[in-house]
Amino acid sequence: MIHWSAKILGLPELASKNGASVDALIVYVHWLMFALFVGWIIYFGYALWRFNAKRNPRADYDGVKNHFSNYIELIVAGVEALLLVGVAIPVWARAVDHFPDTKNSTVIHIMAQQYLWNVRYPGPDGIFAEEDEDLISDTNVFGVDSDDPHGKDDFQTINEIHVPVNKPVIVYVSSRDVIHSFKLIAMRVCQDAIPGLRIPCWFVPTKIGRYQVNCAQLCGPGHDAMTGGFLIVQSQADYDKWLKSQEKPSAGAIGAGKNPFE
Repeated sequence: MIHWSAKILGLPELASKNGASVDALIVYVHWLMFALFVGWIIYFGYALWRFNAKRNPRADYDGVKNHFSNYIELIVAGVEALLLVGVAIPVWARAVDHFPDTKNSTVIHIMAQQYLWNVRYPGPDGIFAEEDEDLISDTNVFGVDSDDPHGKDDFQTINEIHVPVNKPVIVYVSSRDVIHSFKLIAMRVCQDAIPGLRIPCWFVPTKIGRYQVNCAQLCGPGHDAMTGGFLIVQSQADYDKWLKSQEKPSAGAIGAGKNPFE
């Protein structure tokens, strides 16, 4: 029923394993809103008929004496509480408390800035060089410690995030300037990018394809340019080939993205 309802609602393509529970919550809330809409329209029509001037030529200052509407409101509140406790909170808890093992995941650092997405990979050794926010500059957007030997094989891309399909992806999101919001609609992921913080989020892509990255926070006059980022989900073999193509000495381990508005 959830899949059918999602089509009726026109929900965007779902391409992640963990996004199914998000869609389920959206569907349940919409069914509740539909029931409320129909129910209150019926009640409104009944009230117009029951209390019209012809049926009640004289005003009744006592009004309705039963508590039927109160019971309906209690039922609605109960359903809302059930959705919150039984669906919304468990979805949130799984997202924040049950992170996949980093050893079995693709780990990426993302630094948002006006108006692009800087993406950093740990290289073949799978270990990121140390980062320090005091080192952040125009030429070192992630604040990478250049003396850390683990950073020699790290590399960086701009507006392109490559990940293998059917493997957990952990993304650490931050911002160089203002508050942005890293949003992958197809993955049902949305995480604010806040200066000075590195906030993790995760998803498991299930479909090979190219998906747009959006900024869900108004971040300046060039906010619309933040749609220039893409998530490219590939087969493991294609992802390995892409990784191999990035292997070169200090391949962007430090660098910074060029602002398209400069």
